[in-house]
Amino acid sequence: MKKVILGKTNELVSRISLGTWSYGGANTTGEMAVGWAGQKDEDSRLALQRAWELGINHWDTADVYGDGHSETIIGSMWKNIPRKDIFLATKFGWSMGNYAHYYHPKHMRIQFENSLKNLQTDTVDLLYLHHCNFGDSEEYFDDANELLHKLQEEGKVRFIGLSDWSSKKIMKFIDRVNPDVVQPYRNVMDDGYASSGLKKWIEKNNAGVCFFSPLKHGLLTGKYHAPVTFPDGDFRSNIPDFQRWDVLNAMRDNKKNVEIRFQGHPQPVLHGLLDSLLTDVSTGCVLLGQRNVQQVEAASSLGNPLNKKDYDWIKSNYLIRR
Repeated sequence: MKKVILGKTNELVSRISLGTWSYGGANTTGEMAVGWAGQKDEDSRLALQRAWELGINHWDTADVYGDGHSETIIGSMWKNIPRKDIFLATKFGWSMGNYAHYYHPKHMRIQFENSLKNLQTDTVDLLYLHHCNFGDSEEYFDDANELLHKLQEEGKVRFIGLSDWSSKKIMKFIDRVNPDVVQPYRNVMDDGYASSGLKKWIEKNNAGVCFFSPLKHGLLTGKYHAPVTFPDGDFRSNIPDFQRWDVLNAMRDNKKNVEIRFQGHPQPVLHGLLDSLLTDVSTGCVLLGQRNVQQVEAASSLGNPLNKKDYDWIKSNYLIRR
């Protein structure tokens, strides 16, 4: 697996890193589906073992993935895998508990201590604020930011991070947080990385960047041949594009084009979709959900950035189909 120095952390991590949202299984918050259905714990453990063997050494999770279940699965692996071999990231900020807001500092502290127990570690390498919704008047920002830095001062967190679905929201708070690593949503169809100013900030400050949901939850792969009904608790049930024939047909056409363009690669579709996100990034990686050994082995063949010509082509291919 190709490696990259994650900006000012000076840590060497896999260019295709491991996202473990699905390891929490199906889950809901209130009436909203927030998990991934159909995941077996044994598949998760085998995937983690194989990832370590293949050099995929950066694992990303969160306190709310299955209400701690994803973290617990990871924590169970230290019997077979040296903890020091893994650059381990988690997040907090999407669990409200009995408090008035996700970022209530008392609740955040409780959540983080639970994360340490679940992960069976004394220190996490990277801790993110999971989103940038700090209240209508930003009234929860200062406390959340202070706690994040305090945990770093206490030695329980090595590096701090900031995440959100919107790069514009990240930019609103980025200077005040001054994160070591940023985790924005990015794929070839939904891409505000440069236009938001985030790319420029990352380069100026030598920060690390890790892109999440790079396949748009699997939609971009073109594997769906008809509208899909996902089981209860599956986040993908919230995404209208999975019900649209025109979108699904376009994605299948895109898949054929990409397979032809990159036919010499063992994973042509993944190469086009994921390695394109590395073309304009020198201090970052892509977080790819890898639910089983087969997906881990597919990921291990990736991590070589596209050249500018191929990058422009794949962006145009998906923009035209939008």
